[in-house]
Amino acid sequence: MSPLPTRAEIEAAAGLVTPVVPTTPHYSWPLLNAAAGCELWVKHENHTQLGAFKVRGGLVYLDALRRREPACRGVIAATRGNHGQSVAFAARRAGLAAVIVVPRGNSLEKNAAMRALGATLVEHGEDFQAALEHARGLAAERGLHAVPSFAPELVTGVAVSALDFLQNTPPLDTVYVPIGLGSGICAMLAARAALGLDVKIVGVCAAEAPSIALSFAAGRVVPHPTTTRLADGLACSTPNPDALDHIQHGVERIVRVSEAEIAAAMRLAFTAMHNVLEGAAAAGLAAVLQERPTIAGRRIGLVLTGGNVDAAVFARVLAGGA
Repeated sequence: MSPLPTRAEIEAAAGLVTPVVPTTPHYSWPLLNAAAGCELWVKHENHTQLGAFKVRGGLVYLDALRRREPACRGVIAATRGNHGQSVAFAARRAGLAAVIVVPRGNSLEKNAAMRALGATLVEHGEDFQAALEHARGLAAERGLHAVPSFAPELVTGVAVSALDFLQNTPPLDTVYVPIGLGSGICAMLAARAALGLDVKIVGVCAAEAPSIALSFAAGRVVPHPTTTRLADGLACSTPNPDALDHIQHGVERIVRVSEAEIAAAMRLAFTAMHNVLEGAAAAGLAAVLQERPTIAGRRIGLVLTGGNVDAAVFARVLAGGA
C-alpha cells in the first residue's frame, strides 16, 4: 500500500495547482439543512472550471511525469469523463498529446468537453473496464504514457481541496465522499491525517455499482458488474487494490444509494441551492438524506464532486424520472 500524501506534500501541490484552479467555496445552505436535518457544509467541487474535483490531480500527475520522463510526448487514459477532462486539461498545459478512451454510450457532453480540451477521443467497449483494457493496449502500441485512474500524485492533487475543506469549515462530525476508483476519498483520508482530526469519513457508492461496498465488506477486491445509469462517475466494476487498502483502514462505512435516491438528491440540490449535480456527486447527498435519522442535529460535511450531467439526463431527472 503506497503511503498517503503528507501535509507538506499536499501544501507543495497547492502551490502548483491553486494558481490554475482557484479554491472552491464551501457553504451551509438553509434549505438543504432543513431537508437533511443537520448542519450540512458542502464543498462545491462542481464549481471548478472543468466542473469536477479531478482537475487538480491531473495537474500534479503530469507535472511529476514531465520531470520524471522529459522525453514523454503523449499520454492516454480511460475514463467516464471527469478524469479524462483532467488529463486532457493538464496535457494541453504541459504541451503533450492526449488520447482518451471512453466506453460506447458515454456522456455526449463529457465527450465534447474532452475534445474541446484538445484530446483525441476513442470509443471502445461497453463499460469502463473494457475501455481501460483497450487504453492499456493502445499505450503499448503507440508509445504513450498510460495515466491511471488512481495514483499517489492524483490523490495529492485532490487532497489540496480536501485539506482546504477540513481546515476552513467548523469542526465536522462526519464527511460523506462518493467513491469511484478512490482518489477523492483517499484525498480526504490524507487531509484528515495531515490535520490530526478525528472526523469520521463515510464512503458512498451506487447500489447499481456495488463492487467497492462488496470489497470493503469482504476485505478483498470483489468485482461486480455495474448497471447504474445516473452515477456514471461511480460505475467501477473492479476497485483499485491500493485504494481499497486505504479505504478499509480509514473509512467508517460505505453507504449504498439507489438510482431513485440519486435522482431525488439531484432535484433537491437544484431547488435548495440552484446547483446542478451529476449523479455521482448527488450520491453523497443521497446518502446524507438516507442517514438523516442517525445524523440529526450534527455538523456534517459533503463533497459535491461534480456537475457534469448531460442536459437531456438532467431534464429527465427534474421531470421526476431517474
